[in-house]
Amino acid sequence: MRAIHFLKQTSLYASAAGTRKTLDRLNRGSNMKDVTGLLVVLLSCLMGRASGIEPNSGYCIGNQCYTVFRDPSDYSTAEDQCSAQGGQLMTVRSSVSHDILFILLGNMSGRFWIGLHLPTGCPDATAELKGFQWVTKDSESDFFNWAPNFDSSCSSPHRCVSVSPEDEFKWTQEPCSEHRAGFLCEYSFKEPCTSLVAAEGETVTYKTPMGFEGEDVLSLPPGSTAIRMPAETTYVCFSEQWKQAPWSCEIHNGGCESKCAVSPNQVPSCYCPPGQTVNPANKVTCEKATEVEDPCVHLRCDYACFKNEGSYACMCDHGFKLAPDGRSCVDFNDCKDERQCPGENFRCVNTVGGFECVCKDGFQMSGGGQCVDENECESAPCEHECTNTPGSYECSCYAGYKQDPESRNKCKLHCGKEECPAKCDPNDMFQCYCPDGYIAEERGDLTVCIDIDECLFLYCDQDCQNKFGDFVCKCSRGYTLVGKSRCVKNEDTDSEGSGWTPDTPTRDPPTAPPVTYPGPTRQPSALTVGGLVGVIVCTAFCIVLLVCLAHHFLCSRGKTEDKSPEPEAHGLNQVASDP
Repeated sequence: MRAIHFLKQTSLYASAAGTRKTLDRLNRGSNMKDVTGLLVVLLSCLMGRASGIEPNSGYCIGNQCYTVFRDPSDYSTAEDQCSAQGGQLMTVRSSVSHDILFILLGNMSGRFWIGLHLPTGCPDATAELKGFQWVTKDSESDFFNWAPNFDSSCSSPHRCVSVSPEDEFKWTQEPCSEHRAGFLCEYSFKEPCTSLVAAEGETVTYKTPMGFEGEDVLSLPPGSTAIRMPAETTYVCFSEQWKQAPWSCEIHNGGCESKCAVSPNQVPSCYCPPGQTVNPANKVTCEKATEVEDPCVHLRCDYACFKNEGSYACMCDHGFKLAPDGRSCVDFNDCKDERQCPGENFRCVNTVGGFECVCKDGFQMSGGGQCVDENECESAPCEHECTNTPGSYECSCYAGYKQDPESRNKCKLHCGKEECPAKCDPNDMFQCYCPDGYIAEERGDLTVCIDIDECLFLYCDQDCQNKFGDFVCKCSRGYTLVGKSRCVKNEDTDSEGSGWTPDTPTRDPPTAPPVTYPGPTRQPSALTVGGLVGVIVCTAFCIVLLVCLAHHFLCSRGKTEDKSPEPEAHGLNQVASDP
C-alpha cells in the first residue's frame, strides 16, 4: 500500500504559478503536446483551494461534484470557502440534487447552508422561490422544498437558507449571520473520466481535486488520480482518459513515489534514492537495487541520477539547475526570464525551486485568473473624499480643509488668510473649531478664526516672520538656525547667516511656553484681544482713582486740624499789686 501512502502525503494541486512555469518550459523546448494539454486542463480545474480545508465527504455524477464541509460558518464565510475551492454553494434545483443531499448528509446532524438567499427587497410568498435567488443569480428551479411557516415580513432577518436531515432537508430561512454546522459546495467540469475496470483481485482507489477519495466512484473530474492495487500503478484523469504515471513532475510529483525529474530529452521520469531502483512494471515505486553496486552511489548526487548513453550523471528537480561541481543543485531564478507572468498587471516573485505570479500592488486576482484593479475606496481609507486610480487611490479634502502632511488619508482645517469663518457644530453654535495658528473670536452670532501673530510671543531667538497659521524664524549674519527657533553663533564669525528657514511649521520652540488654543472639545473663550486690553485699561484707571481719593481724604483731614481755635482762660484776671 506504499503508493496510497505517498499519494495521501503529497498535495495533488499545482499552483497557478507552477503550472504556468511548466507551460513556459514546454513551449520553449518540448513537443509534448499531450502533457501541455494536461497542464492547461489542470490549471483550469485546480486553481483555487486557497483555504486548505478538506471536505468530510463528496459525490460526483455526470459533470458535477458535490462536497460537504462540517465547518461551523455563517453564510458569507461558507460562500467564500466554496469560491476559494473553485466552486459555489450547492443549488438544489432538481429531485436528483435533492437525492444527493441524502447521500452527503445521511449520517450527519445539524443544519448546512445551501446556495439560496434573498439578496434585496421583501420576500414574495406567492412566487415559487419566494423572491429568493440562487448563488448563480437566477431564480430558475424545477424543485421546491420550502419549510412551513414561511416568514414573508420585509423586516425579517431570515434571508438565507439551510437544510438538515432532521427535517427531510426542508428549505429553512435563517439569519445569514448565524453560524450553522457546515455547508455544501458544488463544482462543474468538462471531459470527466469513468472509473477504471478492475480485474479479479484488484482494487482501484480514486482521489478527486476536491479532496475526497473512494473506491466506488462512477464519474471523476479532470485531475483526479487513481491507484490500481496490488500493482501500484498510478493514473491521472485527462480529457476523458486515464494517463499512467509518470506525468508532469509539477503535478503531484509526476505520480512518483520518490523523486520526479525531466530527463535531457524532456521526458518526465521517476527516480529513487541510492541503493534503490524504479519498479519497471509501474515506473513509479522504488525497490531495492538488484545490482551488486549501484552506479549512482559514487556520484553523490543532490537530487537524482540518470543514465545517459551508458554513463550516469546527476540531474536536478524542476526549478533548480546543476551547479559547476556536477552534483549540487542551485535555485534557478525564473523571474529573470521576462516571458514569465505575461498577464497584464502581474509580477513575478522568485521562490525556492520555482516562482509565483502574483498581482501588482493595488490589484487582486479575479475568478477568471486575471489581475483586476482593486477599488480601495470601498474600504473608506480617506477621511473625506476618495478617488480610485489604477492600482492605487487618491484622497482629497472638503473646502476649508487640506491634507495632513503627516498622513495623506487625513484632513485638517485650513484658512490661508488673515481670518476665516470658524467651523461650528450645526447642533451647537458654541462648539466651533479653528485651524492651527488661529484663535476664535465671537462677533455677535458669528464666530471667526483670526490669525495669531506668534512673533509677539518671542518664539524665535532673533528674527521672526509671521505667516497665516504659522511663523518662521531666521538668524542674523554669523549665526545658524538650529532646530526651529534657536540661533547658534558660527565658529567662523565672518561666515554668512543661515537666512530664512524652509517654510515649515515651527510650533515647538525650546524656550518659549506653548500657547493653548481652543481644542475641538472646548468652547472658545469669549474674551477677545480687544476685550483683554479693555480689562487692563479699566483696572489701571480704577487703581489711579483709588489712589487719588485716598490722597484727597488725607489732605482734607490735615487742614481741619490746623484751623482749630485756641482755648479761652476762664476765671483768670490780672491782679495789680498794691503800691
